[in-house]
Amino acid sequence: MFTKILPHPILSLVLWLSWLLLNNSFDPGHIVLGLILAIFIPWFTGRFWQEKVCLKNPLVLFKFFGVVMWDILIANITVAKLILGKNDKLQPAFFYIDLDVKHPLAISILANTISLTPGTVSCDLTADRKRLLIHALHAEDIDQIIADIKQRYEAPLKEVFTIC
Repeated sequence: MFTKILPHPILSLVLWLSWLLLNNSFDPGHIVLGLILAIFIPWFTGRFWQEKVCLKNPLVLFKFFGVVMWDILIANITVAKLILGKNDKLQPAFFYIDLDVKHPLAISILANTISLTPGTVSCDLTADRKRLLIHALHAEDIDQIIADIKQRYEAPLKEVFTIC
């Protein structure tokens, strides 16, 4: 019964909180309207979802979010130093990372996280969804960059997302 009312409860929660934060208001009207939208949007979009999202350990997402925010802050400072310094020392590079995550949503979050972190961009996903092409503004040690991405971003996502 609960899944009929909220087929994607986490999506509903995120939509509702996003609505309230974007409106910058916790008035009763916004709370009710956001709740209505948070219930009906997953209903109407449910048939477009290929797999149901199941989370094994959702608390890991909070730690993941903190790591990503910290990395974005540090990467902004690093990229600013690279851009404002001499550009002849930049070592841009394209490289592939072999993916251990299988869930489409986890792959999407990983690709977006890489692109959100200044200095790196996710460029392409292979058709078999096993490799992600990444461009780095400055890559002295590609193996270390891959190891950092796998340890800091991919491992928590792999721990959280499963296919039901």
